[in-house]
Parts: sequence; C-alpha cells; structure tokens
Amino acid sequence: MNFRTGLAAGAGGALAVLSVRRLGRRALGGVVQRLEKRLERAVRDLTAKAEQGGPLVKAALAGAKALSEGKSPFRALLSFGWTALKETLARIFGRGRRGKLTNIVEQTDIGAPRRLVYDQWTLFQEYPSFMKKVESVDQAGETKLNWKAKVFWSSRTWESTITEQVPDEHIVWRSKGPKGHVDGTVSFHELTPNLTRVLLVLEYHPVGLFERTGNLWRAQGRRARLELKHFRRHVMTRSLTRPDEVEGWRGEIRDGELVTPPK
Repeated sequence: MNFRTGLAAGAGGALAVLSVRRLGRRALGGVVQRLEKRLERAVRDLTAKAEQGGPLVKAALAGAKALSEGKSPFRALLSFGWTALKETLARIFGRGRRGKLTNIVEQTDIGAPRRLVYDQWTLFQEYPSFMKKVESVDQAGETKLNWKAKVFWSSRTWESTITEQVPDEHIVWRSKGPKGHVDGTVSFHELTPNLTRVLLVLEYHPVGLFERTGNLWRAQGRRARLELKHFRRHVMTRSLTRPDEVEGWRGEIRDGELVTPPK
C-alpha cells in the first residue's frame, strides 16, 4: 500500500468514526427528548390531578417538577417528602382557617426605676439590637409600627396600632398581618424606687399552617418570655449605665389619637 492509498484509508476511517459519533449523539438526543416529553406529560397529568388528589399526589407533582427543572434526584426526593408532610399536616389542621386564640401572660421584675424602664420600652426601633427574632421595626407614625420578625427559616411582617399609651403606666395596641396578629397590653408597676415590674398580656390569633401548629406547642408564649428576658438584660446592662441617653417617647394616646404631644 502506497502513501496515497494509506492516507485515503485513514481519512475514510476517521470519517466513519465521526459518522458513528454523530449518529450516537442524534440517538442520545432523541432519547433525551423522548424522556423530557414523558416527564412533561407526567407533570401535566399530576397537575390536573393535584387539585382533587391527596398529599401523595401533590408530593409526586413536587418531585416531578423538581426533576423537570433540572434538579438532582436527591433534591426531587426532598421536594416529595417535604410536600407530603406539609399537605398531610394541612389536612389534619385545616387550611387557611384561623387558629384558636391563645392568651399569653408574662411578667418580669427589672432592677431599674419605672421611668427608665418605660422610656426604654418605647424605643421600638432599638429592639432588633437586643431581641433575638425581631429583624426590624419601622415607626410609620406616632401610633403606627411596622414589624418584621424571624420565624424558623422565614420572616413574618405585621402592622401594629397603638390605641392607648399613658407614660410610665401602660401601652395598648392592636395589630394585623397576613399570618395572624397579636393584640396586647404592657403595663409598668413600681415596686420600689429602683425595682419595676413589667406585665405583658397578649392575645395571639394564628393564621396559617405553621402558626397553628406552633400554637399547639405554645411556641409564641415561649418566644414572648424569652424576648422579655432579652429586654430585662438590655435595661440592666445598657440602659442603667447610661440613663441620660435613654430618651423615650412620652406622648399620650387615647382611642388611637394623640391627645398630649411628647414633652
């Protein structure tokens, strides 16, 4: 075999290999397309059945969607398990209904004058600096507050309206939010000139699966107790050492209206 014959044979072999590879890619592409179409049909079928189906149908839909979005089988399995658990709990506790009202009563004694304790309480925008779950507090007006707090791995927002506020005595508020609301009263009682009792009374109205489930375990009561301890610690370690810097809001509110401006 001369040089030209060998070159031609080599070129022919290379072309044959390329042709086989192209055919292989086409075949593989066809298989992938058929699988994708089957997965799309499965997602459509499950979606149509999910409205009337039980937790397992909706869980299967979540897993199929995860696969169709390119997520790994492990992530799809997590989506399946989480959806099954969530839908099962929703059936047990109901969906979209208001939960049972919970009354929460907590108190703490703070070794500081009543005026100082009250003034520190009215500085709502400082709460995120010493309370564990409060992320932000925006004072939209003299009677309006917008809150954002951490609940497990997500956040909740709500608006509270102060309906009555008497300096050194008590603050009463009402609130509203998409995931429930808390109405309450906090009062300040002088036990001695340097010892103040703070009494917190709350009415918690849960809305939503997590809120109602957590309400069964009295999670909100424990959270209120813990945040009250954070407040006491802050007063004892910060406010008490710089009382002249704590300038509270000392206006008076009656029936949701400002009757006495802050002095």
